[in-house]
Amino acid sequence: MQEKIFKDVTVGGMCFSNTLPLKLIIGPCLLESRSLALEVAQEVASICQELGVSWVFKASFDKANRTSLAGKRQGVSLNQALKIFAEIKEQFGCPVVTDVHDPAQCAEVAQHVDLLQIPAFLCRQTDLITAAAATQKPIMIKKGQFLSPAEMLQVGQKAQSLGAVGVMLCERGTTFGYHKLVNDMTGLATMAGFPVVFDATHSVQLPGALNGKSSGESWFVECLARAATAIGVAGIFMETHPDPSQAFSDGPNMVPLAFLKGLVKTLKEIDHMTKKLSYQGFSLPAF
Repeated sequence: MQEKIFKDVTVGGMCFSNTLPLKLIIGPCLLESRSLALEVAQEVASICQELGVSWVFKASFDKANRTSLAGKRQGVSLNQALKIFAEIKEQFGCPVVTDVHDPAQCAEVAQHVDLLQIPAFLCRQTDLITAAAATQKPIMIKKGQFLSPAEMLQVGQKAQSLGAVGVMLCERGTTFGYHKLVNDMTGLATMAGFPVVFDATHSVQLPGALNGKSSGESWFVECLARAATAIGVAGIFMETHPDPSQAFSDGPNMVPLAFLKGLVKTLKEIDHMTKKLSYQGFSLPAF
């Protein structure tokens, strides 16, 4: 088990820690519209309030890594997105995270969100991590599909050395042949020197498998999310949509909004038991 490298991370007043109750990072893949964002946020807020789960709203204002030019890249403009993020924070009292793709975006976006996400394909881009760290907002770095969990510790330490106020590492699968990602659950323990988030929906993505677009196997989301929670992580990342078949991006690997409550309830129960055992010094290591 890795020695703890960095402190637990505070995002909008909530603490992400591998030993504290599970947090959710959840929302639609792409910020398609204000109405969609509010619909999803309203339902997630209701579920999490009922179940007593802390959550962070997630949506991307830009999907800059499309396989084909035909892929849907943007729903609303950056300026519109920042206003929607502010509205969601005010209305639902939740923190917000979004991803940045260019160093020039970091300072402006950081004024409106609580957590900056570094996309998997860009996790080794030093200039981007430098700019994100300079905002003095915590950073969540997604593990590149081409990196091992041990290599991600180096990425996290780089962000820490560049002055980041908090660093979380996010697992989202590793490339296995063509159009396939796999998850080595021991990697979650390897990265646990930092708070670890498991991305359950991108982990079931089939990159580029749908004629220039990514496909996915959403029916595997629950089993992977349950497995990661049973190991003991700080958070679970999931994308959800009222009708994934109509989503602008990543529909095949998203959780239908109607199915979300049952899944969250299950994950909370697993997390409670896992961390109860961990605290008592049984078979699970204390991160």
